[in-house]
Amino acid sequence: MFLGLSLLVVGVVLCLNGIWQFGLIEDREICLINFTAAAVFFAIVLLIALAAQQPSGLLDAGMTLLFGTTYLWVGYNRLVPSSGAGLGWFSGFVALTAAPMVLRVLLQADGLFDVWLAACWAAWSGLWFLFFLNLALNRGNPRLTAFATLICGIFTGWLPGLAVLHGLAG
Repeated sequence: MFLGLSLLVVGVVLCLNGIWQFGLIEDREICLINFTAAAVFFAIVLLIALAAQQPSGLLDAGMTLLFGTTYLWVGYNRLVPSSGAGLGWFSGFVALTAAPMVLRVLLQADGLFDVWLAACWAAWSGLWFLFFLNLALNRGNPRLTAFATLICGIFTGWLPGLAVLHGLAG
């Protein structure tokens, strides 16, 4: 029910975070979109959790909560001097948590859109892993991570979110 909105918000925030990582948006400016995205995801989590009739509904709420917490933490780290290591370790945890979603979505796939959604989970898990490498282990490639963030924003969020909201997919 909230897929189109969620994808659109993911797309916008990832695109802007990718642009920010390339140094084209100031730290203090990027906070607003991250806090807005976090608020949207926390509201969606609450609505999903309240409507959940089965454990799969709570799984969806939990996975959405991981997105919201990530964006809240990114915004927080831009306001408060931080090494980002905590967000990095959280990102590693989330990468491991999100990876099984690929198989879950594939096993329940009912068409090409679901296969694409499984690929999105793989991309998001990989992106969280890049943040883990960069922030927790200081072993990543910041330019690669910025590029991956921007590409994920466009192809796993923004464009598909628009397609779902316009009734062209999903």
